Formats: sequence, C-alpha cells, structure tokens
Amino acid sequence: MTDKENELKDRKFYPAEKEAEFFESEPHSTPQTQHPAYKLAFRDTDFLLREELRPVRFQLELLKPEMLLDEAGVGSTLVVYGSARIPSPEKAEELVANADPENKAIAESLAAKSKYYTEAHKLAKLVSEKAIVEEGKRQFVVCSGGGPSIMEAANRGASEAGAESIGLNIILPHEQAPNSYVTPYLSLNFHYFALRKMHFLLRARAVAVFPGGFGTFDEMFELLTLIQTGKMKRIPIVLFGKEFWNRVVNFEAIAEEGTINRKDLELIHWCETAEDAWCHIAEFYELDC
Repeated sequence: MTDKENELKDRKFYPAEKEAEFFESEPHSTPQTQHPAYKLAFRDTDFLLREELRPVRFQLELLKPEMLLDEAGVGSTLVVYGSARIPSPEKAEELVANADPENKAIAESLAAKSKYYTEAHKLAKLVSEKAIVEEGKRQFVVCSGGGPSIMEAANRGASEAGAESIGLNIILPHEQAPNSYVTPYLSLNFHYFALRKMHFLLRARAVAVFPGGFGTFDEMFELLTLIQTGKMKRIPIVLFGKEFWNRVVNFEAIAEEGTINRKDLELIHWCETAEDAWCHIAEFYELDC
C-alpha cells in the first residue's frame, strides 16, 4: 500500500490530466484508436468547436478568466474604455503628416485628442501607484481592452508604476494583438463579445470612458443601462471629453424627450484630468484623494 492509498482526504479517481497522460503514453496504431471518435472529449478540438458545443464554450470563456483573475489576487478593477484610433502624443504629428488630403481633417481631429492618451496614462499610473490592498486582494487593478491607443495608454501607465494590469483582448477578422504593456499572465483572449463585456464589469469598481467609437459607445451605454435598471449597483463612471461627448450624443435631449429620467444623467461624472477622475472615485469610496 502506498503512502496515500490509506488517506481519507486523498481523491480515489485520477485527475483528467493524469488520464490524458495514460492515453498519450499508449500506442495508437489501430484503426479504432486512430479515429477521431476515440479522442478524449476534452482533448478533441474539432469536437469542442462544433455548433452544438457553443453553451460549453460560453461556460469555458466565463470560467477561465474568472479563475485566473481570482488566482492572481485581483479583487477589483478600474476599467478604461476608449478609442483604438487616437494616437499617443509622440505619434500625433506623424499621423497628420502622413495623412492624404482627403483625410487630413480627420487626422488632425484624432491628433487633437492625443491629450486623452496622456490622461488615460496618468490615471492608470496614479491609481496603480496607490497600490490599494484589502482583504489580501489588489483593488483598482487597471483593466483595458488590451488593444492600442487609449487601451495601450492605460496598460502603459500601470506598467510604468510598476504594477500589473489586465488586457481583455478579442479575436477579430483583421490582424490585431495585445499591446506590449499588458501583463502577460493577465492577457486574456475572447471569442464572444458578450463574455468579454461581462468580465469587464464583474470586478469593476470604477469605469473611465474616453472618446471612442461604436465599441466604446456599446460598452458605455450597456454599463449605464445596467445601473439605470438596477441590474448592477452604482459605481463611479467618469467621462473624459465633455465637448466630444456632447457633440456626438445629446444627453440633454434624451432627458428632454422623456425617454430617460433627468436623474439618470447623474450617473455620469464629467472630467478632463486624471486627478479629477481619481478624486471622484476616491470620494465615492471614502478614500484619500
């Protein structure tokens, strides 16, 4: 009898990993063992990618990030939403210089917004330097979509503060990859937008929204809707760039039309600087600004 066979707490079935080792150590030279049907289900990629397995893939994509973030000691996050097209200040002039005449005005508009790259960087760095820990868990860990521009600025700010940060990337038809400032073991990849958006908010204790496009609009309005309808408890939502947002979305008109309550506009806190954003978040949670 081995040392563990008589222990009450020892499991009596081999774990899946061990069973897989048994399988792979055996010769597979017969028609039966070489056929895909014989593969262990959890090692059969073709099987897992079948249409009927979508519910299982949903579950896996919900569970894997949750487990990894929990194991990493992430208690809460500061989520940063924003454009993937706004250049950093270092690249703003180059963007304008390389623009063709037809797109010159657009390039200049994007370059003028490079200040928001700076503020996203400053906010992430400021919050990361606070290094707030409660009940053994790290709080306000910076979390972005893992891509370029505003997302890069957030991960970069955390990195320069010596802190880890999260990137929730997603597979797209065109080539893309996580920015180089995301902590590698917190760089998570998604197939389903719905699951990615869920993970943005499961640990979120504050959300900073910078000028952006359809993706930013989608994420911001879903968050506002969740809080407005009471599906999610209120958290600080700081919007950077009041001039931009009031030009592209007439919030006052929505209230005047009566399709939202004017009090719903109080869910938004307008700000232009990282310091203002953090002070609002800190005040909400009764922390030192």
